[in-house]
Amino acid sequence: MRLTLIRHGQTHSNVGRHLDTGVPGADLTDLGRQQAAELVNHLVDHEIDGIYVSRLVRTHQTAAPIAAVRGLTPVELPGLHEITAGDYEMRNDDDAMAGYFATFKAWSVDGLHVRMPGGEDGTGFFARYDADVLRASTESTAPVIVSHGAAIVVWAVDRVKNVAHDDAVRLELRNTGIVELEGDPVDGWRLLRWQGEDWG
Repeated sequence: MRLTLIRHGQTHSNVGRHLDTGVPGADLTDLGRQQAAELVNHLVDHEIDGIYVSRLVRTHQTAAPIAAVRGLTPVELPGLHEITAGDYEMRNDDDAMAGYFATFKAWSVDGLHVRMPGGEDGTGFFARYDADVLRASTESTAPVIVSHGAAIVVWAVDRVKNVAHDDAVRLELRNTGIVELEGDPVDGWRLLRWQGEDWG
């Protein structure tokens, strides 16, 4: 099975460097809408039989051009949203950024019980994200999931066989970056390509 994960297009909060994880979240910018439209060409050779989005509006807006061309209706799933920022929500200062990303590192070093201040812990994040990847993989043979940068990177680092925790520094994911995996939820996933580059 081929699973494709895509980060949403640029939002107004991305431009302001704000930790925007609440519902409904910021809209796409004009550039973000252009990025979403360009995904149609980037995915022209991809088989797609299901499109899944998070509860945040930016994933719906990003998926819309692909869905229209393919004649598919995006399915909103409850667990594909961004890792909640908690007390850091809508902040853009360096301390907030450092605290947000330090929590992800703590999940791999200290354990999934570590909680984002005012937010969720790693156990909760992986449970909800795994459940929705399983659902998408059960309902579709070639699903596309439009989700969020930190969520995709953190999930991939922990759940993909040929990606190690030390690889996290290599896995920056730009807006509308495409991640291609092969496998299934039972036997596991392997990373094929990260933003168009073959994964060695």
